[in-house]
Amino acid sequence: MTMQDEKTLFEKAAFIRKLLDLLYPDIECFLRHDDPFTLLVAVVLSAQTTDKVVNKVTPELFKVASSPNDLLQLSEEKLRKIIEPIGLAARKAKALKGLAEKLCCDFEGVVPQTFEELESLPGVGHKTASVVMSQAFGKPAFPVDTHIQRLACRWGFGNEKSIRITEENLKHYFPEECWLKLHLQLIQYGRDHCPAQRHVTKDCVICSWKPGMDPSKILSRKDKQVVEDKVVSSKPDKKKIRTNSPRHGTSSKYHLRSSSKK
Repeated sequence: MTMQDEKTLFEKAAFIRKLLDLLYPDIECFLRHDDPFTLLVAVVLSAQTTDKVVNKVTPELFKVASSPNDLLQLSEEKLRKIIEPIGLAARKAKALKGLAEKLCCDFEGVVPQTFEELESLPGVGHKTASVVMSQAFGKPAFPVDTHIQRLACRWGFGNEKSIRITEENLKHYFPEECWLKLHLQLIQYGRDHCPAQRHVTKDCVICSWKPGMDPSKILSRKDKQVVEDKVVSSKPDKKKIRTNSPRHGTSSKYHLRSSSKK
């Protein structure tokens, strides 16, 4: 890589930071949790599923198992039944039981605060450990999941063959003080503006980035268009749905159906 390429990527990284701070100034962790342990459990459960699905299941789970000892006492059968909607329930239940046992036996029921110790727990890899280190303990870490790996490669910061190299690149181009927030901002931006499928490069501010672009000026124009698009899409179409009339009348009722998808 030439010095010019390096300079360009640093400029692009600065642009991305400013843009995402404007879009998502107060973003919070997507997984609902109360402490390091419940966050750890939620992250383990989130593998190969969505945060939304996990958040529907964890309230019931944490009512009966909000600590390593509670989880250890919970029968594996009951645990599987609770987390069944998430998918891979048998495998995840086994990992959580092993995790709870190791926490109780080796760490006195306390979630450790080092990568080495976290990654020694069943079901915990480097990405999960990074999430816990950053979100639970506020320690320098840059979790790279499949979503961030995809975005980083698309934007020139990633390595398609190695997530670890992608993580190193992101840490190199983005300052440490922004890693915690940036991890969440990148995921949300990918969901909102840079999807894996049916992505239109020219409609994505970051994918169509050029040196010298000002995120605040671009956003003012883009946001206006987004608002206009939402107004148009929220207008109901002229399709009518016939519903049963109430018992006290004989005439039929018709309701407009919105053409926008939820």
